[in-house]
Amino acid sequence: MSSPSTETPVLSHLDESGQVRMVDVSGKQPSQRTAIAEGRIRMSPAAYRLLSSQDNAKGEVLNTARVAGVLAAKRCAELIPLCHSLPLSFAGIDFLPDDTTHSITITATCRSDYKTGVEMEAMTACSVAALTIYDMCKAADKGIVLENIRLRYKSGGKSGEWRND
Repeated sequence: MSSPSTETPVLSHLDESGQVRMVDVSGKQPSQRTAIAEGRIRMSPAAYRLLSSQDNAKGEVLNTARVAGVLAAKRCAELIPLCHSLPLSFAGIDFLPDDTTHSITITATCRSDYKTGVEMEAMTACSVAALTIYDMCKAADKGIVLENIRLRYKSGGKSGEWRND
């Protein structure tokens, strides 16, 4: 993990006069970048049983959520106004079901060899995968909770490696 910067933090998407702007990465060199985001979705025992047994009328829930998350990572720049459109070398979604808490931890990993990081792609992938699970299970439980979506790890670029353990 890199050491904390002694510089005063600034919002990179605001110029000196406070106007929004896309960050100019034209002077940066490409580097290998990775980001991992994580979130959790909690549901009722009945909805969890349906999801676990794949007895859901809309189809195989987790594989659908996996595909939705990958597609979301690839289209992040279309959803978040100031994100750069960047070439992803990898986007993957993993699920860790927890039978005790009736929850699923979602992990989204994105990689790119580019001039800017892939944190937003990983966060978007995780969020959309969770939303897809909600969509496919809401008939059984409208009170499903999406929680703790956050960046867990990033590497590459000027700031190097960062962890949120």
